[in-house]
Amino acid sequence: MPMKKLLTALAGSLTLVLILAAPVAQAQDRNLNSKGQALDRIAAVVEDGVVLESDLDDQVAMVTQRLQADNQELPAESELRRQVLEKLIVQEIEMQRADRAGIKISDETLNNAMQEVAQRNGITLSQLPAALRSQGLDYATYRDAMRRELTLRLLQQRDVVQHITVTPREIDAYLERQEHHPSAQMEYSVSHILIAVPQEATGPQLEAAARKAQDIYHRALNGEDFGKLAIAYSNSQTALDGGRLGWRKGTELPTFLADTVVNMKPGDIAAPIRAPTGFHIVKLDAVRSDAKKDLIDQVHVRHILMRTNDLQDDATVKQKLSLLRDRILKGEDFAGLAQTTSQDPGSASDGGDLGWTTLDSFVPAFAKVVDGLAVNEISQPFKTQYGWHIVQLLGRRKFDDTKDLERREAEDQIRASKVDEETELWLRRLRDEAYVDIRS
Repeated sequence: MPMKKLLTALAGSLTLVLILAAPVAQAQDRNLNSKGQALDRIAAVVEDGVVLESDLDDQVAMVTQRLQADNQELPAESELRRQVLEKLIVQEIEMQRADRAGIKISDETLNNAMQEVAQRNGITLSQLPAALRSQGLDYATYRDAMRRELTLRLLQQRDVVQHITVTPREIDAYLERQEHHPSAQMEYSVSHILIAVPQEATGPQLEAAARKAQDIYHRALNGEDFGKLAIAYSNSQTALDGGRLGWRKGTELPTFLADTVVNMKPGDIAAPIRAPTGFHIVKLDAVRSDAKKDLIDQVHVRHILMRTNDLQDDATVKQKLSLLRDRILKGEDFAGLAQTTSQDPGSASDGGDLGWTTLDSFVPAFAKVVDGLAVNEISQPFKTQYGWHIVQLLGRRKFDDTKDLERREAEDQIRASKVDEETELWLRRLRDEAYVDIRS
């Protein structure tokens, strides 16, 4: 995936963190030992780590608080607790995998992410702690949650997103469908419940999952709250959001949902759909038109990315990029150097080319530098939360709906439609293969 897509995905997620992702700050009551020290029990042993009862209590309180704020009907406490514990178990598995892979979020990267959250909420970084306190959130705990979120997103980027491929035949089929299919011009708000099945499920396991899905489907048809059922029973990572996938273009929906959803009316609930991940029960919440946008300004850029590590500090990496810039100014090929030196896995093989895009596709620090360049100018080395860059502005234009641009957009849409399904499969595989001993 090009670097711009990673920047966009992370930037978008951080917009919501202030409201949705931070744990509550209130300390839970704990049993005390004879010295007045808090005791903490183990809720689950997960491979080489554990999930603590205190973390489970805090997360249950946070989820309850958020769902109540959304006026979402809550399931029984035992069901909610089981779902939250399962989510914490999967996160622990992911964090251990990230640690083994050497994925680390530096303090500077974290600070930049916090700065972006503050900017997107219309406040300064220095005002963020007070804003969090006003919501009952602890700043230090919030930073830990942010670091964890960034780590997990980078892990999923490495293990899932970068391995998703889109073939020319898929692009051709997409463009043909877009010409005749109404979903290309519409956006859908969708919720779903996943009843997962093991990768190599036996006949009895499939039958049991199918019966469970049918039971939940009929309960939803008979008027039970869909969000409550999702929170209680869904095996999807969206369970604790009431199963909500949010607004998606018809062409961005997971492949197995697209043909079903476009034939539904708002409020409809579809019969269980069999997919590789299991049985999906889908509710269409709302539909809206995706009106064409006006012409927009785009830039075409390429860059070389280098990151610091234990052997290379900021000064060293900055100097290396300065030397590369000098070599390019003296006539060496930017693309060739990007292919051999850039640490952006999404663009290095393309000579660092990020294609045509809008400035707001990038994080603010990157966009600011690009916006200040003349065409063909190469920036001085600069730093963002993802590392050190030099960037060259190759051109500016108004949005032009050429066939080439249509194909690139089609590729992005197809890849986006695959991400949810592939991520669910990957998470189920990690969970099935991990050693877990639930003690809570």
